[in-house]
Amino acid sequence: MYKPIKAYCAGLIKEFGIISEERKLLLEKIAAYIIEKQKRYKPINLVYICTHNSRRSHFGQIWAQVAANYYNVQHVTTFSGGTEATAFHVNAINAIKRIGFVVKPINRQNNSIYHILFDDNETPIVCFSKVYDDPENPKKEFAAIMTCSDAEENCPFIPGVELRIGTTYDDPKAYDTTPQQDEIYDERCRQIARETFYVFSLIK
Repeated sequence: MYKPIKAYCAGLIKEFGIISEERKLLLEKIAAYIIEKQKRYKPINLVYICTHNSRRSHFGQIWAQVAANYYNVQHVTTFSGGTEATAFHVNAINAIKRIGFVVKPINRQNNSIYHILFDDNETPIVCFSKVYDDPENPKKEFAAIMTCSDAEENCPFIPGVELRIGTTYDDPKAYDTTPQQDEIYDERCRQIARETFYVFSLIK
C-alpha cells in the first residue's frame, strides 16, 4: 500500500471514537453481513449506491476495497452505482488524489473509466458512473449500501439484494465552486473512509 494512504488509514482507526453509538449499530449490520458470508465461504460483493454515482458512492466503493486489503479480509469485491449515470466527478477524484491514490483515466469521454491504484501489487479499482443494475455490477447475493437519502427513497426495490442498508451522507456537491469546496470534499471522503474502516475492523 502506498505510504501516504497507509498513514491516512492509520489515522482513521484513531478516530473510531467520534462515530456515534447509533451510527456504529448501523455499520455493525454491514460487518455482520460480511462475517456471515465468510462463514459460508461465499464471495462478498458490496455495492455502494447514490443518486448520480459521482461522489459518495465512489468514495464508498474505493474505501471498502482498501479497508478489505488493510484488514486482510479475503474475497471482497466492491462496486458502485446510481439511480442514473453521470460521471465520476472531478472534485471527488481530486479528493482521493490528495490522499495519495493514483488515478489513471482509461478513456476520455463524458463518463470516463478510471483505474484507482492504492498499491502497485493490487488490482486497480475500476470507477465510472453507472446505474445500480449495470451489467458490470452483481445481479444477486450482494449488499446494497445506500450512501444518499435520495437514492434510498427512489430505489424502492433492488433485485438480487441480500442486505439493503442506508448509511446516508451529506452531499459535498452543495459546496461546488465555493471557497469551502476542497475542505468539504476531504471531510466527506474521510467520514466515509472512517466508517468503512470501522466496519472492516470488526471482522476477524
